[in-house]
Amino acid sequence: MPTYCPSSGAISMANIYAAFPNVASYSLSSYRGVTYYYSNGSSGTFPSTNLSMSAFYSTTGTSPSYAASYLIVAGGGSGGGDGGRGGGGGAGGFVTGSTTLTGGTVYTVTVGGGGATPASSTVGNSGTNSSITGLTTAVGGGYGGGGPSGVVPAGGLGGSGGGGIAYYAGGTGGSGTSGQGNSGGSGYGVIGFYGAGGGGGAGAVGGAGSGNNGGNGGNGLQSSITGTAIYYAGGGGGGFTAGSTTGGSGGGGAGGTTSATAGTVNTGGGGGGAGTGAAGGSGVVIISVPTANYSGVTTGSPTITTSGSNTIIKFTSSGSYKA
Repeated sequence: MPTYCPSSGAISMANIYAAFPNVASYSLSSYRGVTYYYSNGSSGTFPSTNLSMSAFYSTTGTSPSYAASYLIVAGGGSGGGDGGRGGGGGAGGFVTGSTTLTGGTVYTVTVGGGGATPASSTVGNSGTNSSITGLTTAVGGGYGGGGPSGVVPAGGLGGSGGGGIAYYAGGTGGSGTSGQGNSGGSGYGVIGFYGAGGGGGAGAVGGAGSGNNGGNGGNGLQSSITGTAIYYAGGGGGGFTAGSTTGGSGGGGAGGTTSATAGTVNTGGGGGGAGTGAAGGSGVVIISVPTANYSGVTTGSPTITTSGSNTIIKFTSSGSYKA
């Protein structure tokens, strides 16, 4: 975090030396023509002649704006239920990128929750959005199709779409959000054969049901923002009357006949579909900043680690970071 010269009163060469480590001189003439910054991000250049001590008030030689990378994953949708034929929940939206943070600015982080476990033989619930203020929003995963006798046959829209129910004609999978995820798979519905579609994942569409076999959840995507490659945002497996299904890599829950497996917390994985669908996994927000610029000012109790020259700020619940 930058060190600033005093905003009033006396300024010493020691103050200037500390605020301008790129110059690191006790001679005032060494700072002629040097770029300086204020805490609001504005900047200027010291004059090449007649440089006075008063010109240094509230300045620093370290830019308060700095590059950062981020990963935003929304909460996954829960699987639907309908006598073993509920669709798998869609994964939460997966958004990653880089940006420039402005020193002194507070960035509010919202971590989306996974869709709640639905009642028996009912449609699933969508996950909720995750975001960083001023950057972008990852959309919550779509619900798995369900309901008694296929009342809601199609999977819900979301970051990734939920899988369709297996009932007679079969429900279609919900659509994913462009750049964040993929569509859920369609359910298979012919009298006597019921396999529901899997929820979409960030890296692949959900599998379609076939015969009595449900579709697998779509795989998620890897991120190495923490220094370790980890999968996030896998879709939930579809329900079935025979066989088995798997959740997608990245926390997707497996489908079942009577009950299913929940999406893994803080991965954005979709919940599996079954007679009673399972909950979606909550999301996560991770910010990586140069350790030299890390302010140490946070709320919400994020986990702080380091990887190489960067400090990693991992939010598993909502909070904030002051750049």
